[in-house]
Amino acid sequence: MQRALALSAQALQEPGTEPFGAVVVKDGVIVGEGFNHSVAHHDPTSHGEVEAIRDACRKLGTVNLSGCELYTSCEPCAMCVAAMHIAGIAKLYYAASLAQSGEAFEGVTVAARHPIDVEALRIEAGATLAQRSLSAEQKMDREAVGILSDWAATRRAS
Repeated sequence: MQRALALSAQALQEPGTEPFGAVVVKDGVIVGEGFNHSVAHHDPTSHGEVEAIRDACRKLGTVNLSGCELYTSCEPCAMCVAAMHIAGIAKLYYAASLAQSGEAFEGVTVAARHPIDVEALRIEAGATLAQRSLSAEQKMDREAVGILSDWAATRRAS
């Protein structure tokens, strides 16, 4: 947790970063680090947790982080939790809660992007496609399923 907080503090000195740091730990060793580079990378998915997962996957040469733990300076958003779940993170440790970070950021405007409505994100992430507020329309599903089936066939033959 100390390293996650150190990364969070380091972000205060680096343009285009926000104070959210995270580390991935495997067997007591840090295998991935990251902090929020959303503005610097022009990437709204570049949260500290996602960057730490990306770093760990590259260093370990895998997308399977089963058994790893993630330490983060702030309770993660729904997107980051989804990334942790997909990667197989076994346990999460966090410092500030989302409520505490919201209180700390009260009155702050972020010119580079719109503020994240954490509650709306939770609702959207858990909703079925038909229940989401994002307009969606299916197109060319037969073609897409054909490609997916071709890919799956190559995996079954192995």
